[in-house]
Parts: sequence; structure tokens; C-alpha cells
Amino acid sequence: MRRSRWRSGVIGGVIAVVAAGHVAITTSGASAAEVLLSQGRPATAFSTEAAGAYAASEAVDGNTGTRWSSAFSDPQWLQVDLGSSQAISRVELNWETAAAKAFQIQVSDNASTWNTVYSTTTSTGGNQSLTVSGTGRYVRMYGTQRTTGYGYSLWEFKVFGGSTPPPVNQDLGPNVIVFDPTMSAASIQARADQIFAQQESAQFGTGRYVLAFKPGTYNGLNIQVGFYTSVIGLGQNPQDVRINGDITVDAGWFQGNATQNFWRSVENLSVYPVSGANRWAVSQAAPFRRMDIHGDLNLAPNGYGWASGGYIADSRISGSEGQYSQQQWFTRNSTIGSNTNAVWNQMFVGVQGAPSGSGYPNPPYTSIATTPRIREKPYLYEGGVFVPSLQTNVSGVTWANGQTPGTTLPLSQFYVAKPGDSAATINAALAAGQNLIFQPGIYQVDQTINVTRANTVVLGLGYATIIPVNGVTPMQVADVDGVRIAGVLFDAGTTNSANLLVIGPNGSSAGHAANPTTVQDVFFRLGGYIAGKATNSLLVNSNDVIIDHIWAWRADHGNAGTYGWTINTGDSGLIVNGQNVTAYGLFVEHYQKYEVVWNGNGGRTYFLQNEKPYDPPTQAAWRTGANGYAAYKVADNVTDHEAWGMGSYCYFNVNPSIHADRGFEVPVNSGVKLHNLLTVSLGGNGVIDHVVNSTGAPAQGTATVPSYVVNFP
Repeated sequence: MRRSRWRSGVIGGVIAVVAAGHVAITTSGASAAEVLLSQGRPATAFSTEAAGAYAASEAVDGNTGTRWSSAFSDPQWLQVDLGSSQAISRVELNWETAAAKAFQIQVSDNASTWNTVYSTTTSTGGNQSLTVSGTGRYVRMYGTQRTTGYGYSLWEFKVFGGSTPPPVNQDLGPNVIVFDPTMSAASIQARADQIFAQQESAQFGTGRYVLAFKPGTYNGLNIQVGFYTSVIGLGQNPQDVRINGDITVDAGWFQGNATQNFWRSVENLSVYPVSGANRWAVSQAAPFRRMDIHGDLNLAPNGYGWASGGYIADSRISGSEGQYSQQQWFTRNSTIGSNTNAVWNQMFVGVQGAPSGSGYPNPPYTSIATTPRIREKPYLYEGGVFVPSLQTNVSGVTWANGQTPGTTLPLSQFYVAKPGDSAATINAALAAGQNLIFQPGIYQVDQTINVTRANTVVLGLGYATIIPVNGVTPMQVADVDGVRIAGVLFDAGTTNSANLLVIGPNGSSAGHAANPTTVQDVFFRLGGYIAGKATNSLLVNSNDVIIDHIWAWRADHGNAGTYGWTINTGDSGLIVNGQNVTAYGLFVEHYQKYEVVWNGNGGRTYFLQNEKPYDPPTQAAWRTGANGYAAYKVADNVTDHEAWGMGSYCYFNVNPSIHADRGFEVPVNSGVKLHNLLTVSLGGNGVIDHVVNSTGAPAQGTATVPSYVVNFP
């Protein structure tokens, strides 16, 4: 889009030690809240019922539709490696019909000498929750008698507890700055102001920060949020951290124009704004998640200057969500008191209190009552990293009536990467069964980071930025269940990469409907900071993936020498080959060919914001034989696809005589349906001749009036 020293303290089971701005987090066994230790950890068994099926790992994958099953003999055992010695407080067993009548729960630090912490000879199977007390790295179920003539079979084997020895590599780095309620408001404000002064206009700078608030009440604050800054609450729920004040984004640095307020976020806080309205005037890559606003939320800059696109999820706004000058906005699974104003493309999915979409395009609201399938983004809090559960057909926030459904993963199960770590070091940690946190900072990787284990969580803090070296693909995910990639910025290197993030290898065919991989608040950039190049940004080969808020951006401005038609080259922002992939909040801009390409059947897209490339020098340079490329292309062989609330704009400022044949291009059949579409020429700089295929009036002229199509076909 153009456009020092702090005290330490105990927070629940986590001790935040802060010295001269340096934050390290270790766990305290004496006070640790109970957390799930076993999910996704390496598991082994004495036997399996069939080769290649009913594996031990399927009992610790968090999916009650998969199971471990043994051979038909006694004894049998299933064990899980927790990665480090842990204090065990509870074990849950979810038996299939083939259960154990007699079994023991045992713990060990070496997987050879075992201590029994529970024993029974009268079990009847079913769901069991066993209170135990013991310490060990390995936990196993040791069965000696079966209830049936078959083997032992567990849908799920869950181990809960807290950490005993301080785990290694728990340092979240000098740029995660933790505040607690005992600090004076003046000291907190001064530190926040210091960071904002550095980050306010540092659009292509190298600073990366997290401002983290421990549970409690804070008075008299106005936390202004600049580039590459995340403000988070460390409570379990938003209400645990109360800000009597404001968390503000405005556009004074850019003369009241908010169209370049990118790359910043806020999460998991309750705000009681001083004036009754909190201002969050942003454009792309600025998620607003798990927020509880007691008043209005104003999405426009002071003076109601230009603003262009943003994202809200899992949030409650007691007053009005004020769209005002926002050209487009996407709100999902939230509760609002009301909505004010609309410009071109405002969409609500699963939002209680959303305006009706029945009058589209007057006003241009698209409203869908429930979200068909979603899993909220993982988040850091005082107990570790919370991983929300998959939900279907839901509306409103996940935390209105208590804790968000899901599980906590302790920090001991994460490798915390720091800037300077090599890709080889990160891969070794992933191969050892660790999840991954990126400290705030910039990471140069000379080989692909490979995520191969089901249910792995990869969480970036403070817009952690990954730059590939020598044209490698910086990250690839195997075709496995339940991986979560969240909060990472992929910045293309100066040598062309084929892709920046790949979900599943080519030809992926496994089904993941019960436990999909999610891509959330993941952003891609070609140019602006450096002269980056990538043929494609996000490639999705796996089935059932959920994409929840991406911004894929080929830069139209930035540092000198980093952008231009032949400089920051990139064909596409998103290619989907997988089946039944769902996308919420796609922001894809300025790529040089089809910007979104959808090859898989069963796809669903809820909201697209697109701008065509600004800089084709001539019609022929963009494409020969046709006038340019559509923003969103559904492959000709696709028979099942549906999308809602999609806008494509042109601003051909290098050559305003450029035409694009259409905004959207799809096969014409009854199974491919598009709803609530628009195209617009910004200030008459170029023309989009049709909205979809050959349907819809041209978008043209200096009046900047959109051309709409309500349903196609």
C-alpha cells in the first residue's frame, strides 16, 4: 500500500528476570500452574497393531480421532519423552474399547529405571483422570492385563504437571520488555515513549520490540505503538490486564495519512480509554487480537485522513467499531456494540452485533453469521504458550464465558531462537521435538528451516523477521497434522527464492480436517528494506489448511534501490494447491502476475484486499496477449470454490494508460461462486475493464467510484 534496569517478579509459574532491559523466563516448579506436557512430544511403544498404522505418536497428537493400538499380547507399554525432567501431577487416558484392566503409570529420567506413581488391577477403561505425584523426563503406561482379546488402544495419553529444573534456552531477549503493576506509571510511560520515538517512523528499520504487561491494573498510560512493536498482556484472558488509558496508533509521522501504518500489533488486553474511544489507525499487517475495549474503537487517524485495511479477531468492543475513512476492513469472531460508517469493502464473519449485509453494496457490508472452522492464534502468557482448540460454526469471542478452549505448552518445550542463530541450530532443535519461539530480531538463514513434527508451534515475537540467503526457501512444513505458524515476517533476500513459506511438499495428499495446520499473522515482503525477490511468497500444498490473516506485499516504496519493476520481482503472493483450504483476511498486493492462484477444490476465502502492481512500465511489459493479470485466479479445472468480500484496486502511477482486463478470473460453473466483489481505479490512474471475467463495468475515472458485482455467476 502506498501510501536500563527493571525489577524481577513472579508471575504465576513463570519468573520474569529483567536486568538492564534483558528478559529471561524460567519456570518455578513450586508454583507452576498445571500445563499439558505431552502433546506433540516424541512417543514410542513396545509394539503397534499394524505396520505403519496406530503409531505411538497418535496418542499424543491432540486429536481424538487418531489412536495408538498395540499387538494382542501382554505386557505392553506406551511412553512419551517430555524433553526434560518434569514434576508430574496428573495423567489423562482416553481408552478405546480395547483398554487395560491392569496397568501402571511410571516415570523415569533415563527410560530404563522406572518408578510407579499409579497402579490398578480393576480398570474398566473409558476416560480416566489420574492424580499422581512424581518426577521424570519419561512417562509411560505399562499394561499387564487387557479388557478384551485385542491389544491396548489409547485415543489420547496426556501428561500434566510443571517443570522442576530450570529449562535451558528460555531467554526471550533484550527486546521483550516486561512491565508489572508495581512499577510507576511514569517509568512505564517513559520506556514506552522511548521505544515509540525510535520506532514511530522507522518503516524499514531493524528494531523489533515486545511490550508485555503482567496481570494487574495500570493507570494513566497512553502506549503509542510504532513499527515492529507488539503490545501484549501476559494474562490468561484479556481481562487479566487492565489498562486505564489508551493504546494508540495515529499517523502524525505521515501528515495524518495512515496508509503506511504497517507491521505492529496488540493482543490480550482490556482497555478503558480516557476519552471513551481508543484510536487504532492502521493499514496492513497490524492485527488487533483478543482485545476487550470498554468504549469505542476509532480506526481512522486524527483528522480522518486516509486509511487502508486492517484486521480484528477474538475481540470485544462495547461501543462502536468506527470504520470512518478505512477503505476496507476485516473483523472476525468478535462482539461489537455497533458499527460506524463504511467506505468500499467492510466484512464481518462470526461477529455478534455486526451490521446486516443484505443491502450490499449500499452500504458495502458483507456479514456472515458464523465462522465455519477456525483455531485462534497461539499466544504467549505467564503460563507458557497457549494453543487454542479448533472450533466450528462459532461466533463471538472465545473468552466471554471463561478460558479460551485449548492447552498450555510450557516454555520448556520451546527452543527460543535468537538473532544470530543458524538455520542448522534451529533445525536441530526442531528435530529433537522442540517447538520454536523467535525472539524479536532479524534472522539470516542459509538453509530451509524444516518443520516436520505434527502439532509443532512456531511463534514469532515482535515481528521476528526471516531473510533467506542465496535463494533458499526459508521455511517448509511437512504434510502433517496441526502445525501452527504465527507472528513471523518473511523478507525476501536479494537472490530469488522460489517460495518464502511452503506448507506441505508437492503432491501432499493426507487429510487434516480434524487437526489442520494454521498460518496466522504471517507476513511476506519483497523489497522496501532490501531488494528482495521471490517467485511466490506462500505455497500451500497440504489439505485443510487455515490461513488466518496474511499480508503478502511486493513493495511499491521503501529504501532507495529496493523497489521497481525489474528490481523486487515476484510473480504471485499465494498459490493454493491443497484441497479444502480456508482463508480469512487475505491481503495480497502488487505482484507481477496472478497474485492469488487457487488450484485446489473446496477452497473458501473470506475477504481479499488487493492492489495490482503500480509499476508496469508498458502494457506489453506486464503481459503479452492480454491486458495484465487478475488479482485472484481460480484454476479452470476447479469445480468447487466460494469467496466473499473481495476488492481489487489499480493505481498505475508509472504509466496511467495501463489497462487490466479484469479483477477476478474464475471458471464458469455452478460450483464456483463469488459474492460481493468490487474493483476501483484510484484517482483514475489506469483502468480495470471488468470486475470478474467479462462481467462488471469498468473501474475508471478520477472520481474513484467502485464497480460492484454482487454475485457471480
